[in-house]
Amino acid sequence: MTTPGHKPNAAEPAPLDPVALLKGIVSLRRLTGMYPPGHPAIEHKLSEVDESVQRHLRDAPALRLDVIHGIAHVDGVEFRHDSDTQTQILRELTDLGVDSIHFRPGVSRQELLALSECLWQVKEDGSLAAQLAARNVDHVSLGRLIALDTRWRTAQWPEAPTGPLDPAYEESLALTERTFEDVSRGKGVDLATVRDVVQLLIRKIAGSSVALSQILAVKLYENLTYCHSVNVAALSLLIARQLQFDDDTIGAIAEAALLHDIGKTRIPLDVLKKPGALDKRERALMEAHTTYGAEILVEVDGVGPLTPTVALEHHRSLEGSGYPDIGRGVVPHLMSQLVSVADIYEAITGARSYQDPAMPEQACLILARLAGTKLNTALVKAFVNAISFFPIGSVVRTDRDELGVVVRTTAGDPLHPIIALVGDGYRSTPGEIDTSLRDPSGAYLRHVLETLRPLEGMDVNVFLAGA
Repeated sequence: MTTPGHKPNAAEPAPLDPVALLKGIVSLRRLTGMYPPGHPAIEHKLSEVDESVQRHLRDAPALRLDVIHGIAHVDGVEFRHDSDTQTQILRELTDLGVDSIHFRPGVSRQELLALSECLWQVKEDGSLAAQLAARNVDHVSLGRLIALDTRWRTAQWPEAPTGPLDPAYEESLALTERTFEDVSRGKGVDLATVRDVVQLLIRKIAGSSVALSQILAVKLYENLTYCHSVNVAALSLLIARQLQFDDDTIGAIAEAALLHDIGKTRIPLDVLKKPGALDKRERALMEAHTTYGAEILVEVDGVGPLTPTVALEHHRSLEGSGYPDIGRGVVPHLMSQLVSVADIYEAITGARSYQDPAMPEQACLILARLAGTKLNTALVKAFVNAISFFPIGSVVRTDRDELGVVVRTTAGDPLHPIIALVGDGYRSTPGEIDTSLRDPSGAYLRHVLETLRPLEGMDVNVFLAGA
């Protein structure tokens, strides 16, 4: 199995071939049905399967084999190996009603043998879970994937930011993508890389008007987990700085926010990117990313003490509802509450295959409605004051029918930012307009009416260069 940009070196063990392992499991199933227990052919094939599974589990928290649309996946990453043999092997499993076989550390040779016996008997008794439980198989689970509902309207959004990016932002995206890909392959979290990204966020991105405009404004791309995570970390930093937290706390928040969705590396991409509502089984799988994230992070030496907590709690509400269910009324940690505000804003201002992105002012109104019940009111106020209803880089229209680009926010007045007017040919006009200025009677001279989608051919970065 290979993934783009990854070049195995001599020190790395050979990657697991999921088709070869599934072939071994299918062969073991057949041998179990053909020969009596203890037959040398069974024992030999059992040793091969056991060795492959144990070798993978030595370096990974789990081994997940899934067959999705006729393609084998190992730990959520597809393995393309077009051959008649692969097709036959995978079809034999799916015909049994088995699309997923997941192994956890501690799986024994005896459990693997019990698995093969259950698979042989599946046509006689379809209750695989009951059979596995009856045979004391605790470290193997079987599942069936439900076909995606493709009737939903699917928008073809790009999967990453397009156009020229702020250099530090671009570097942070690349480093985070590599980190998440490593985790999805079972390598664990590279904490040194995570800390490099945190320093980029704190020292460069949080102070760059261009970078913040690319993070804050409406996003016309369906950002994947790594991109969403960088954006949430940057937004969490804005809240932390608005509240004047100390440097150590700010660093801890940036790390926790960057890794809050690391558990999604264990969720199949077909579920993560499903163009429509998830069914009950898929929803349960998606919600499990919080638990998976905490499990991954507690095993990382040197990670911040609250980083696993944020991964676990960022979908729990102020009133103690949400997931995972850790007890009604259990209030999430303040750091989890902070990341939740940034997470929700970033999610609803990003494009999805089944919905257009919300404008920033719409997102702020949604946060306001959730304040006091789902979200911490003080944190929502701090966030809105930090970014304004009209974030840096937003293209806006005033009540004078002027077109402008927000270049700075106004402290204490999120509805009235400072803008640069757009002239002919989408060029910046000299000077800036402070929409918070008032006339002698106290009435505002201007109001921003709405945010507009970025106009074709317009480079917002030109307006921010001198901001």
